[in-house]
Amino acid sequence: MTADDTGSGADATPHPLAVRLEQLILGAERRYTPFQAARTAGVSMELATRFWRAMGFADVGQAKAFTEADVLALRRLAGLVEAGLLSEAMAVQVARSTGQTTARLAEWQIDSFLEGLTDPPEPGMTRTEVTYPIIELLLPELEEFLVYVWRRQLSASAGRVVQAADDEEMVDRRLCVGFADLVGFTRLTRRMEEEELGELVEAFETTAADLVAARGGRLIKTLGDEVLYAADDAAVAAEIALRLIETMANDETMPELRVGIAFGTVTTRMGDVFGTTVNLASRLTSIAPRDAVLVDSAFAEELIRTGEAPASEAEAAEAAATAEKEGEEPPTYRFALQPMWQRPVRGLGVVEPWLLTRRDGAPT
Repeated sequence: MTADDTGSGADATPHPLAVRLEQLILGAERRYTPFQAARTAGVSMELATRFWRAMGFADVGQAKAFTEADVLALRRLAGLVEAGLLSEAMAVQVARSTGQTTARLAEWQIDSFLEGLTDPPEPGMTRTEVTYPIIELLLPELEEFLVYVWRRQLSASAGRVVQAADDEEMVDRRLCVGFADLVGFTRLTRRMEEEELGELVEAFETTAADLVAARGGRLIKTLGDEVLYAADDAAVAAEIALRLIETMANDETMPELRVGIAFGTVTTRMGDVFGTTVNLASRLTSIAPRDAVLVDSAFAEELIRTGEAPASEAEAAEAAATAEKEGEEPPTYRFALQPMWQRPVRGLGVVEPWLLTRRDGAPT
């Protein structure tokens, strides 16, 4: 099944180059109708249709749209169910998550590779004619790279599961969740040209993704003017938030930023996170001052518990004085917390936000 099928319908006559590209990428010609593919794979038509729709493939009637690889994929998914390794519902989720992720990746890659082709390599060649040789050259390298990155990410995710305290924590985990939001983005959309706006969003997303990864967090998703990230450790989440603020403040082309962080139980599903903790982080972002970070009381307590922030400046001064008396090194704190006024937050009741800053003299 190809992207052409998902958009043009089974009765449309495909472009000759689209047919050549499909054969190049899939490595085979269309051979089976949906019914024939399902029968050859030994899978019911109902289950095959569920798998195909989960992967993002459109219904194509009885057109010949499938190859041997499609049959093998069906056979593998069904085999995992038959062997009891996956339930049928979980197999459909695997198909859906893989389809959604790779569809976005494929769209981005094609757009990005072809966007730069303003001058054809040979006089008279169109962008359409250049597409085939470019994909022919890139296909094996991109395939290898995709598998490499996937294995790396799978290894990291498996490691986090192994380190979970118990089986329940593997599903409902305690995480630090942060939202970073560009201030005044809606107004910018009215003033900026589309190309300018696209460059700004790409710069923001790239900067955020790099900072989150470098500091040990995980980028959950980007929403144009907003990014959602998560971290197992409160200090990591705090460092990411402050780094984001500091980095964006040093870029004159970027709007101001505000960040909200909450700590608590979240539900993870298909790479995304859900629950009250996520909603609270989002609400804190919406009320955060410009170029500032607001956190919830649970997150503040976690920073205090782990010795990354004092409960108050008075406590920090007292601890330093005691250490000096006893000839010991005073405790060092990376972050400072300032309690803000309690306020009602829509859908979550009254919350007590804390302003998170970097302590004077703390390493950056």
